[in-house]
Amino acid sequence: MPKRLLILTYYWPPSGGSGVQRWLKFAKYLREFGWEPVIYTPQNPEVAMVDETLNTDIPQGVEVLKRNIFEPYMVFRLFTRQKGKMGVGFTSYEGSAKGVVGRLALWVRANLFIPDARMFWVKPSVRFLTKYLIQHPVDAVVSTGPPHSMHLIARGLKQKLGIKWMADFRDPWTNIDYFIDLPLAARALKKHRRLEHDVLVSADEVVVVGSQMQNEFEQTSSRKVHIITNGYDETDFPTQLASPDAQFTITHVGTIPPNRNSELLWQALSHLVNSNNDIAKQLKIQLLGNVDKLVIDQISQYNLTPYCQQLGYLSHAQSVQLMQRSQILLLLVNNSPNAKGILTGKVFEYLAARRPILAIGPLDGDVDNLLKETKAGVTANFSNYDDILNNLTWLWDDYVQGFPSLQNIDATAYSRRNLTGRLVEILDNLS
Repeated sequence: MPKRLLILTYYWPPSGGSGVQRWLKFAKYLREFGWEPVIYTPQNPEVAMVDETLNTDIPQGVEVLKRNIFEPYMVFRLFTRQKGKMGVGFTSYEGSAKGVVGRLALWVRANLFIPDARMFWVKPSVRFLTKYLIQHPVDAVVSTGPPHSMHLIARGLKQKLGIKWMADFRDPWTNIDYFIDLPLAARALKKHRRLEHDVLVSADEVVVVGSQMQNEFEQTSSRKVHIITNGYDETDFPTQLASPDAQFTITHVGTIPPNRNSELLWQALSHLVNSNNDIAKQLKIQLLGNVDKLVIDQISQYNLTPYCQQLGYLSHAQSVQLMQRSQILLLLVNNSPNAKGILTGKVFEYLAARRPILAIGPLDGDVDNLLKETKAGVTANFSNYDDILNNLTWLWDDYVQGFPSLQNIDATAYSRRNLTGRLVEILDNLS
């Protein structure tokens, strides 16, 4: 009989975007390692993207428990006159709050909805799942955040039932990039830190996606923290790679909020276009996903608009195809205090696309170390214009020569199947 794992996740298909990928892929391969996933997720989540194609990754016959969730975003939108879905962060592509009423609404959101606006789902979920687990026992429960309210649900189940619990952090909690932008009162910040510490010390196992977060959590909790990075699913990438574009295509996949924007990058590209006629003829910039107005304005300011295509949100399958066809894959790391620890799932899909990567971010951070390890690309410091310009020039020269640097890329350690095997090693010891 396979062991049973209850997975508490806010993001599940048809929700799209990066938040759904990690545990959808774990669930896809768990059966190969003797574990049966059981999913608990909202019936009506507040998500910015829908991607029906992800339904094909859900294991056939898997049990998915869904319950309605109350989230106060309708009231928030009423006060701030925002339209559309809200996200976890506070970036301006979601529509920044304007005026006194908007700032007040943002203060309420930051200080009263702790750890996040999904807090109202915690107690009802604990009650529902306690009854469910008494009738349908599992061997362990995993919570994945953000939103970190999922961890509080798991903590409640552990307190009531003594169940084994793994807390999985896809992103930091109090050290996440947008945290410093919130109008947090001292009391609210203290509560966030207390809840974070309580989760870290109460969970039987803690898993994070990178070494910087591991070091931070081990220092604050005095406990062992495991690293299981994000990865790529080889079944998402055809064995026969798509032929790259003839043009010098630079593609960014995902959102670009203000703190991920690199003005020096646009400045350097503008210089190359103006100084090299061949680059001016070949350059194409593709932006997939939500892009902040600041980015578009700067692209226009540096006369790059004729070279730029805004493609909006595409399905995962479409994104994979465009990645494979691109000459350069652009990775913009948030220019924030925790930048060295940012290691998004996107970089692993870039690796699987087997195209050279240009990262704009901190040197010697998790992304830079990964690119050095896999020989998949280069990192330019986001505050060093010459560094960015030199890397762009090197990539252009490599492109002209047919990318001889591509021959040594090795990302097999980061396949979703292999990563699931590492996850199961922890689960087997846990149960």
